[in-house]
Amino acid sequence: MNKRMDRNRLNIGAYHLRPYARTEAHVKDVADCGIDFVVCMDNDRPALDLFHKYGVGAIVSGIVPGWWGGDGSNAGKLADTNPMEKYEAACASFVDHPAIWGIDVGDEPSALDFPYYGKVIDYVNRAFSNQFAYLNLYPNYASVSGNNAQETVNQLGTATYAEHIRRYCECVPSDYLCYDFYLYSINVAKHYENLRVVADACRNTGRSMWIVLQVNSHRPDEWMSENNLRFQAYTSMAFGAENIIWACYTAGWWHNQVLDDQGNQTEQYGKLKRVNAQIRTIADEYMKYRRVSTHFVGYQGHPDMNCVQQESIESLSTGVFFDVKSDNGAPILVGEMVSRTNDGSAALMICAADDPYEKEPKEYQVTFRAPNRCIRALGGEGYKTVTDLGGVYAVTVRSNEGVLITAR
Repeated sequence: MNKRMDRNRLNIGAYHLRPYARTEAHVKDVADCGIDFVVCMDNDRPALDLFHKYGVGAIVSGIVPGWWGGDGSNAGKLADTNPMEKYEAACASFVDHPAIWGIDVGDEPSALDFPYYGKVIDYVNRAFSNQFAYLNLYPNYASVSGNNAQETVNQLGTATYAEHIRRYCECVPSDYLCYDFYLYSINVAKHYENLRVVADACRNTGRSMWIVLQVNSHRPDEWMSENNLRFQAYTSMAFGAENIIWACYTAGWWHNQVLDDQGNQTEQYGKLKRVNAQIRTIADEYMKYRRVSTHFVGYQGHPDMNCVQQESIESLSTGVFFDVKSDNGAPILVGEMVSRTNDGSAALMICAADDPYEKEPKEYQVTFRAPNRCIRALGGEGYKTVTDLGGVYAVTVRSNEGVLITAR
């Protein structure tokens, strides 16, 4: 089937472009910000014409019946609420548009609805020949069965988050897995564990990982910094993320969006534009590789490992790269990657993960050995200097920076 999103590249999306921000100038700004597609767009034909003009895709809500898991009180009711006849009628009346990349089929469903969602997504993927079905899942801080007397509503429909993801993979025939995680309203440790569970499920089932991150703020007196954005993006890429989606561009939920409620750029626009450009600098080379595992290097005793079901290591050796670590003991997150074409090359996607809250940013070196290999290091500003210290290579990094190191 001809699907419009180019899945060979890393795509960057954003949630919500409200009607007050759909002039031609606004849509051009979306493209200039480095955003490839907008989620939760409605079937606004003049706006979609502008999307097509500027090369922006839309994942459109309202084409087929919507669904949101919410607090879990409607879990298991999807089939009765939205019988297949509704999807068939929606398909029959659909008028295509070249800017429509995806069809939004719901958000954060319970696992009780996964078997029916498997049928829905299979039908939508077949019936809408130019689009794919888009479904986003809960993060691991959603409620599970048997929490306690004060929190009894079960959002996930399973006893654990790992079981939730496993059930999704068993029931739903999508070739990606998308979930949202708002790190700066929760904590780093849960972010890491959520990444670990989803990334491993994607690797084991041959899916790509998509993640929704925050550019806005849970609290009105806080603004996400550029380094907050970098930390979210590069930790996700260390786990192999292939789609990064920012929430929210215009009003959707919470505070301090990229545009205010009058459609004017806030300080978040420039931050997001710069970070997206840095991601894009790495992305083409990054997508030549696929993630096989992710390692926590130098996290021994670190509070960010509190709920992560994986051990920290002092240094990493992969068979291509040896003794990978920071020179000052700072924690680094290291994604181990191999060539998608099996040409023998390998890569490390590294996030300098020592300072997610910008308490004391540092500059230090990542050191390693890679005998008989040609080494290059690519950061958000371009290729970085790789210093050969007599068989030990060193690359200088800054806190929250992402670097792709390749070995050929």
